[in-house]
Amino acid sequence: MKLIKCIVRTDKLTETADALESLGVSGLTIMDVRGRGSTRTTALYRGRPYPAFLHMTAIDVVIDDDLVDDVIRVVLDRARTGVNGDGRVLIMDLENCYTIRTRQGGVA
Repeated sequence: MKLIKCIVRTDKLTETADALESLGVSGLTIMDVRGRGSTRTTALYRGRPYPAFLHMTAIDVVIDDDLVDDVIRVVLDRARTGVNGDGRVLIMDLENCYTIRTRQGGVA
């Protein structure tokens, strides 16, 4: 199993989530996040500069290994604008996963 964390522009959330659902990915965790990449931007507050962070959305999905390539393809297609700040896709191995209600392990 894999945990895929997708950090995307907030305005691309619905399009990306709908595309993931069409692949059969039903369980998503959505979080509002802020951050910055290699491009450093600043804003002014009372005449003083401070580092500005982009408002983004993180989508976490737990999937079987055989869906990884499809999920990556869909996210890269749907979340891309071609402008700095489009986001990242992070892939992590999961040793195990448990369902709290049933106490069953190994189920995504």
